[in-house]
Parts: sequence; structure tokens; C-alpha cells
Amino acid sequence: MTREYPPEVYGGAGVHVTELVAQLRRLCEVDVHCMGAPRPDAMVAATDPALAGANPALTTLSADLNMVNAAAQAQVVHSHTWYAGMAGHLSALLYGVPHVLTAHSLEPMRPWKAEQLGGGYRISSWVEKTAVEAADAVIAVSAGMREDVLHAYPTLDPSRVHVVLNGIDTDKWRPVDAGGDESVLTELGVDLSRPIVAFVGRITRQKGVAHLVAAAHHFDPGIQLVLCAGAPDTPEIAEEVASAVQRLAEARTGVFWVREMLPQPKIDEILSAATTFVCPSVYEPLGIVNLEAMACATAVVASDVGGIPEVVADGQTGLLVHYDAKDTATFERQLAEAVNSLVADPQRAREYGVAGRQRCIDEFSWARIAEQTLQIYRSVTA
Repeated sequence: MTREYPPEVYGGAGVHVTELVAQLRRLCEVDVHCMGAPRPDAMVAATDPALAGANPALTTLSADLNMVNAAAQAQVVHSHTWYAGMAGHLSALLYGVPHVLTAHSLEPMRPWKAEQLGGGYRISSWVEKTAVEAADAVIAVSAGMREDVLHAYPTLDPSRVHVVLNGIDTDKWRPVDAGGDESVLTELGVDLSRPIVAFVGRITRQKGVAHLVAAAHHFDPGIQLVLCAGAPDTPEIAEEVASAVQRLAEARTGVFWVREMLPQPKIDEILSAATTFVCPSVYEPLGIVNLEAMACATAVVASDVGGIPEVVADGQTGLLVHYDAKDTATFERQLAEAVNSLVADPQRAREYGVAGRQRCIDEFSWARIAEQTLQIYRSVTA
């Protein structure tokens, strides 16, 4: 049970579900219940048309009810994010089957969601709390996330909380040659003879885009910044980022902002061409995007929040920068210093990239993750 499923995937949770389902279908029967447009390989839970224009939390709950109604044959229900959490919870109550819940993020850790949902944030928080505390098993996508789950929901039995990391398809995400007439970089006007720093992510407080743009004022003059940043949470944050990027572009050359969602091969090309990828998130349960960059053999500069240190090995596959919400100016300055140090030492950046790709191959296989998930299904049905 999920909000996102191909072709409507816009975040890490959607990537996780897509890859996990593909591997699980080799091991067991899987029915996918999702939201959005009809698909041939999933059951789409429609929202109630009578709620058109209502708060998104209400339309989500109406889709959840349709998911529950379609899940009568399930032996286990597995929900992803709060969007599907109530569907999993009600299915467990209605049909007497176990509910497994994967926590990709936590509402108490994302207070800025109130900007997007208004009072719906209180509803999403209630949904998550209810579903998490009642679930037969909770999967956290990192050890750091497990700690956050137990801190946010202290009544939860720790023995019910399991760590199963996100993964990466290293056949899909791999180093590719950049340039050429049909290259996205050529289309953008990026100079391949100059260093490139890349960012890929949604425009939300969580991803720290504003911190990156502020840090870029202190990048060495030769560095180019390619921002693949779209899908803003609110018009207000969209305007904030647009103004900040405009000021940056007026202050330096080599600023390229891609606002639309690019297909995976084009993102692959941008990541492969970058000297370093930057992840300035202020909250990140794991951060699949760091794995995508590492799989492309690109060094990573990232904040040290959440599960990121479990992915980016500081001084081996990239550099970690301490994030302090009370001193963001220092964070931004140190972010720029880390980027500048790697750009100034391209050999070290290449070594980090090679080590990062090998780490992805060795430790973040989706097949391995599917096996671990199936073991949890077996444990709750035993």
C-alpha cells in the first residue's frame, strides 16, 4: 500500500516501493495498491470525488478506505508513509491480518509540513501515530531512523522495530559518459571543462535547498552548480528558492536550474559528470539520492543528519558536514569548504567516487533487502 508507484514516483519512498516490489515478486505474490492514475500492474485507490478541493489529508483518507476495501484477500498488508498508514491499520482490524509499516520519514520530525497541509498536518500526524503504534512490525530504513521512531513513539515495543536499509540498482545507476549533442548538459549549456556540483531533490524545507544556494555564494569561481530541484511544497517556498537562485545567478556564472522532473537516464548523466554531489538535507531518514550519486561513482558532500552517515562514509566515499539548526551560517560555510576541497583535489574526489560505487554494490542490493523484508512477513504470520 503506497501513494507513489510508477510512473508517478517523486521521492525516495516511491523508489523504495518500486524496487522492493520488483524483487519481492520473485519471492511471493504481491498486489500493489496505490494512488493516482490507472496502471496495468497495480490497483489504484480512487479518492472520493465529493471531496474535490478538500484538504489533501481528507482526500488521502478517502483513497485509504478504497485500499482497505480492495485488500480482503491479503495475508499481510505492508504500508509505506502516512499516506497509506491508515489503509494498513484498518485492513489489519477489518481482516485480522498483520500490518507491516515502513517508516520512510516521521511527521513529528517534519513540522514544516504544516505549511503545506495546514490542519491536515495534525491529521497526518494522528494517522501516523495510530498506525505505527498498532503495527505488528515497523521497518525503519536506517538505524538512525529506528532511534527516531522509538523517540517519537516511546510506547512502541522496540522488538517490533526492524532496520532494513534502502537500496540501489547499480545496473540502472552507473557511471555514464557526459556530453554529446543530445546530452542534457549540452542542452543546459554546462561547460564540461569546468567542475560541476550537482543537487537532485524536491523543493522542501527537509532537503535544505536554501542552505545549498547560500553556500554556493562561497564556491570557488570556476565551479558550476546544476540544481535539479522541483515539486515545491508550497508557493511560498517556491518563491523563496526562486529569489535565492536569481541572486546567486546575478553574483556568479555557471548556475543552472532544472525545475522539471528529469527521467532517470538524464539524472544519471548529470550525476556522472559531477565532481561532487551535494545533499544539504536538514532531515533525512536515509537518503536514496546519495546512493544514486555514489552508484554513479560520484563523491558526496552531505549533512550528517539521520541515516546519511550510514550511507556516506566520511573520508572514504565523501565528506560529512555537521548540521546545527541553531547555526545554519556555519553549516553553509562548511558545506562550501567541503565542496571546494574536493574540487581542488580531483584525484581524491575520483577515489571517493570509486569507493562509493563499490559500497553500493557490496551493501545496498535490493535483492538482499527483499529477502530481509520477506523474513519480517514470515515472522508476523508465524
